[in-house]
Amino acid sequence: MADFGEILETIGDFGLFQKLLLFALCFPNLIVPFQLSSLVFNHADTNHHCNTDWILQVGPNLTKEEQLNLTLPRLPDGSFSPCEMYVPVVWDLSAIREYGLNETTTCTDGWVHNDTIYEATIVTDVTTEWIGVAQRSYAACLSQVLAALGQVVFLAVVYYIRDWRMDQFIMAGPLAFVVIYIWFIPESARWLLVRGRTTDAKEVIQKAAAINKRTVPDSLVEKVLNEKPIEREGIKILFASRVLRKYFLTITFAWCALNLAYYSLSLNVGKFGLDIFLNQLVFGASEIPVHFLCMWSLETVGRKASLMGALIVGGSLCLLTLAVPQSNYIAIAALATCGRFLMNGAGSVCNVYIQELFPTSIRQTATGLGSTAARAASMLSPVVNMLEIYHFTIPTLVFGSLALASGITAFLLPETRRTELPGSTEEAEGTRQPKMTNPGPGDCEDINTTKL
Repeated sequence: MADFGEILETIGDFGLFQKLLLFALCFPNLIVPFQLSSLVFNHADTNHHCNTDWILQVGPNLTKEEQLNLTLPRLPDGSFSPCEMYVPVVWDLSAIREYGLNETTTCTDGWVHNDTIYEATIVTDVTTEWIGVAQRSYAACLSQVLAALGQVVFLAVVYYIRDWRMDQFIMAGPLAFVVIYIWFIPESARWLLVRGRTTDAKEVIQKAAAINKRTVPDSLVEKVLNEKPIEREGIKILFASRVLRKYFLTITFAWCALNLAYYSLSLNVGKFGLDIFLNQLVFGASEIPVHFLCMWSLETVGRKASLMGALIVGGSLCLLTLAVPQSNYIAIAALATCGRFLMNGAGSVCNVYIQELFPTSIRQTATGLGSTAARAASMLSPVVNMLEIYHFTIPTLVFGSLALASGITAFLLPETRRTELPGSTEEAEGTRQPKMTNPGPGDCEDINTTKL
């Protein structure tokens, strides 16, 4: 739909209208990490042991450490048993210290949970279609930056407020604001045109131009509005077309693989041997630069190379953690963080890529199906992590190998850098011609080639 691209250039492809729209649609990204990462903290399985306060009757001045040493047996690894205690005796404290206790039993007076870490626990289609070619990848990656910031904000909340009920209240509160303003988000003019709703499309275009303080020539508007509406195409054409089917299966495989790896690593944040808050801070903070890196990469080397590189290198780093001794916590955490860093970058690329691969008539269908499959893969991450009961290497082998394989198969996708969003199936299946906009520093070679 090249003519609509002309309208975007006329009204401003990234003016005040698009900036307000981008902020409104990206704000939920700041909140979503609250709910995702809360599983690691609010659903944590804290250390616990039997309640042995009976000994305080004969030794009221015992320290916590002395009480546990006298009343709890130890496991082979040196930690206290979570489910057994020494049988209470009617002795004085000096006799207990001198002779010790030997007979064990299960917990008779409940459990005591460690509250050192937790005080209380419980076990983007519209934006893309409104933004011009030159700014599309920047806007998509910027939305992901807010998601990374959300993780850092979330960490501050759970670090200072260690009661899960209050945490959940604070994290869910902003959603009420989203529910209210989402009704005022304008519809995509591209989608309205495809559906033949020309009057609504004209109103939205004029509103966008007014907010951006631009004017759109009536002749250009009429030219776009008088185009014959594209016949509605749904899921049938997505799989009937050999080319679109190949694109969909390839990008969905990549999306599923990176989600499985990302969430498997995220849910293991407490198992890397370092402080859980420090790990979460590193994970969250490391995601901010990756999206800025994606902005550069998407416009410099393109979508295809960016996706392949992130998945292949990220998958390899995940597999490399298996070659590091389990006692080297820092090296494992560093490799896992870098792997998660690249999986997150691959996610940013996928968010841009899938919008550009499919025509307007089925763009939302393809994105919805791909996102659903990716979410299903993320749901499998706890199950994959549970495979460690058979051997600790199995989870990493599974998600690392899948990420590596999906990076290789991404070679089947076309390059879509600086191309107009396809308006029809024929445009999506055809050869994509880059549309030169304001070039960046690394685009001189592209310009020279175009001139020749």
